Amino acid sequence: MLMSVVATTPGQLVGYARTSTTDQKAGLEAQLRDLKAAGCSKIFREELSALASKRPEFDRAMDYVRENDTMIVTKPDRLARSTVDLLDIAKRLETKSVTLRILSMDVNTSTPTGRLMLTLLGGIATFERDLMLERQREGIAKAKAEGKYRGRAPTARAKADEVTRLKAAGLTGDAIAAKLGIGRASVFRILRDAAASKKH
Repeated sequence: MLMSVVATTPGQLVGYARTSTTDQKAGLEAQLRDLKAAGCSKIFREELSALASKRPEFDRAMDYVRENDTMIVTKPDRLARSTVDLLDIAKRLETKSVTLRILSMDVNTSTPTGRLMLTLLGGIATFERDLMLERQREGIAKAKAEGKYRGRAPTARAKADEVTRLKAAGLTGDAIAAKLGIGRASVFRILRDAAASKKH
């Protein structure tokens, strides 16, 4: 009796290489060499910062990959802006049934070990974010306790009463601006508004 076996058709190996505009050309060439050695038959490349708001070739690569394909990069910072961004990209690829491989970390999301490594990265990213927020809260609480945290500095408008009082005391506009730490133009605007309100 013959048994039919349904085999999963291996997908295409798709590479993505990126170098910032300040990197040497050799950096991009090294990535292309490693991606070709890894078996990539299609490689998207671009020269711009990872912080750029738009990465046309990256977007093209994400649109290009299909089910059972594998996207390969040499290092995580060539693909993502941060750990959180990396995890988001991995999730987007997963929804398309596309594997992610990162050569420098030996990460392959088609394996349990590769998925575990990404999960650990996610935990570290969450921990770092929570730690940063906790330190920020502690810093503000400490500053408040020491009387050093007063929020936003008062605006020139909030000092209008002081401006008119000092003017009545005989100080010049420049002297008032210097004493209160506000702009000269703000002083004269306050005095002009005060004079106009007295006429009404």
